[in-house]
Amino acid sequence: MKPACIALLLSAATSVAGSSAVPPETADAYFAEIDRWHFQRLERLRDANGWLTLVGLHWLEPGSQSVGRSAGNDLQLAVGPARLGQVSLEEGRVLFSPEPGAAVEVQPATPVKSGSSFALTPDTGDAPSVVRFGDANFVVIERSGRLGLRVKDPSAQARTDFTTVDRFPIDREWRFEARFEAHPPGRTIDIASVINTIEPMKNPGAVLFEKDGKPYRLEAVDEGDGKLFLIFADRSNGKSTYGPGRFLYADAPVDNRTVVDFNRAYNPPCAFNAYSTCPLPPPENRLDLVVDAGEKKYQAAAAH
Repeated sequence: MKPACIALLLSAATSVAGSSAVPPETADAYFAEIDRWHFQRLERLRDANGWLTLVGLHWLEPGSQSVGRSAGNDLQLAVGPARLGQVSLEEGRVLFSPEPGAAVEVQPATPVKSGSSFALTPDTGDAPSVVRFGDANFVVIERSGRLGLRVKDPSAQARTDFTTVDRFPIDREWRFEARFEAHPPGRTIDIASVINTIEPMKNPGAVLFEKDGKPYRLEAVDEGDGKLFLIFADRSNGKSTYGPGRFLYADAPVDNRTVVDFNRAYNPPCAFNAYSTCPLPPPENRLDLVVDAGEKKYQAAAAH
């Protein structure tokens, strides 16, 4: 790699999810931009609270359930003390009562009753509760009305063994100046997930581009940050790329124009562990095209 590219990689300080609407002035600048994006992507994966730390997903049933590492618990965790406490699901509300003597910290703490229990805010709330025990933690997640415990451990093997994610060579032919076709306000699109749920998500419009003279379109999802989230599948899936599909972001359109750059296509969290709840590409976003750009199928270190 050229020295200029390395300097750009090491000086990266902010995450770049979308693509610049201004065409890069030179090929070297463009390659450096994509290399920087890839570097930051790897750093996010390596983060002590990133997707590689997931070690469990436990769905809650109504009533009280014991939680801990020992086999005698209703919910057996992969990490932590033998008995961590009791989790109760009561009319959609999750309460946690730590085991006496267990080194547990709840942030932010919302005591209930006599103060021995805590109400836990799920990840759909403004300030989700984090239950910490040692270096590990769990949060309550909510998916289509279901509530569960997502457990993270920075010492997870998936994180400690992680090296990189292979990718295709950068190719400017996969960077498209796309047209944005807006939908009427309030429109949604049904998005299925790997946990067999279907969620209506905000669908502000579609992006349209051409490849080798053929037109293609991708329906966009709005996650609330103004960017266009593109969940797509193509004919490389299950071969050189992750089977269910990949993710891609484009910048918010300006004058109904944006950039779709498949060199920034990346694997969803489910490519790295079995404890994610990834959305799947809608039928409209299954491209009759081999997209040999962006991240390839992830191979764990042990598989190399």
